[in-house]
Parts: sequence; structure tokens; C-alpha cells
Amino acid sequence: MSKMHIKTGDTVVVISGADSNGKEPHVGKVLGVSPKEGKCIVEGAHVVSKHVKARRQGETGGIIKTEGAIYASKVLLYCPKCQKGRRVHIKTMPNGDKIRSCVKCGETL
Repeated sequence: MSKMHIKTGDTVVVISGADSNGKEPHVGKVLGVSPKEGKCIVEGAHVVSKHVKARRQGETGGIIKTEGAIYASKVLLYCPKCQKGRRVHIKTMPNGDKIRSCVKCGETL
């Protein structure tokens, strides 16, 4: 996968998986993307526990919770005007800039 519809810093909605319960979809910020794998890391989604052993004297081991990567196809960009996750259109401006806009309301994201 070379092109991604999301970027680091975007606000997204998780649309499927364990983090998207039926009533309240999980909304979070994108912490990082991996275009080669087609995955992204969303704040608060897919929290995994990592067991860490103490390496030095005086250092404590324990269980550290971090966000794991999820597939980018499982998230949609969040539109603040619609208050939902929406698909986007990529429009090219006359000066050559590309902007992303909501399909339903046309709000620039």
C-alpha cells in the first residue's frame, strides 16, 4: 500500500473491531502511520499489554500498556461539522494545493 487516506495528527473514528462498540464509536487522534504495512496507530484504540523485564539494578519491570497498530481500512476521518466519521474527496485547488473535504457536507478537513 503506498497511498493512505489518513495522516499523523488526524482525528479518526474506528468503524470496526473491538474498539467500535455499537453505541459509541471510538474517536481518537492518529499517533503514527505505516504506509508500507497499511496500518495506523490510533490513540486509545487496540491497547496491548507488554510485559517488561527489569534490565538494570534499581529498574522495575511490569506491564506497560501501549497502543497497537490497526489497519487503515478500519478507520474513517472524523468530520467536526457532521459529528461522524466520513469518507473524503481530494480536491485540487487552482494553485496546485490538494485539500481533503467531507463527502456529505463539503467541510475541509
